[in-house]
Amino acid sequence: MRKENAANYRSRHALLLGRPSPGGRYKVQYRRCTRSGIPLSAMSQPPTLDQPPADVLTDDCLPEYSYMYSPTLLSGRVAFITGGGSGIGFRIAEIFMRHGCDTVIVSRNLQRVSQAAEKLQAVTGRRCLPLAGDVRNPETLTAAVDEALRTFSRVDILINNAAGNFLCPASALSFNAFKTVIDIDTVGTFNASKILFEKFFRDHGGVIINITATLSYRGQVLQMHAGSAKAAIEAMTKHLAVEWGPSRVRVNSLAPGPISGTEGMRRLGGAELEAAMYSSSIPLQRLGNKTEMAHGALFLASPLASYMTGTTLVLDGGSWLTSPNQLAASLELWTSKMKEGK
Repeated sequence: MRKENAANYRSRHALLLGRPSPGGRYKVQYRRCTRSGIPLSAMSQPPTLDQPPADVLTDDCLPEYSYMYSPTLLSGRVAFITGGGSGIGFRIAEIFMRHGCDTVIVSRNLQRVSQAAEKLQAVTGRRCLPLAGDVRNPETLTAAVDEALRTFSRVDILINNAAGNFLCPASALSFNAFKTVIDIDTVGTFNASKILFEKFFRDHGGVIINITATLSYRGQVLQMHAGSAKAAIEAMTKHLAVEWGPSRVRVNSLAPGPISGTEGMRRLGGAELEAAMYSSSIPLQRLGNKTEMAHGALFLASPLASYMTGTTLVLDGGSWLTSPNQLAASLELWTSKMKEGK
């Protein structure tokens, strides 16, 4: 092997480390290399590629966060998030804000989203506007969109996250209960999408992400109401993607599986033992977490998914492929919860 001078050697084996400086340059640091040219620091094994990011079970911000995408990925953007005061919606708001996005979080409970907004702004340094609005009521939702546009002059991303769910056999489901879930999930998704399209997306383009579920993929006991609502949303996703594509509006769905630290998981059992029993049937052998769902939404909202529309991103660890439909056990669980008045 021919010898090379010290300057060329250092140049060829330099590692670019750290964040870009304000001037756009990277700080260059050098690491002693082995004779093969592989840096000593690179010889330790990286974590496995299915390692989940850190999360917390409560509706609080992450104590620390490691960036996998550029911190400026959504810089200058504004996201309108229904059901953004808790659960997956809260974590989506946090991750978006950590990547340069301002947010509007909407819920029927103004106190909840106001408290959430304080947490989010304190941790991220971005603006978060809490607003009261019922996705079933176009008038209140229109007022919330108008206030968002007055405050930020734009809305680039809509996250349709508001949902209602509970365990119930179809035979015991009341007419009003079924209608309520359809109104919140399906009609609410249409209301928010139509209002923002007419108010801003038609002329400026935008991104719509509908949070759905895998319940309808094979039929799920005690979940006929929610599964029907989510199946309708996935059909809506395809139709809107086709109709609104010429207006530069991308429409996709994100389908979480069983996710820790969410109201849905608490309603479906929630105890550590039940969670462990559930996760054992998932190919990846664990529950998902809210940060993973937020990263999926971040991808769909960003230019990384610029040619992606009319489809569903399933983030469930393979759960819908393998998890058993335990009819007797599920009915027993529902019966016990009814007796406890939950």
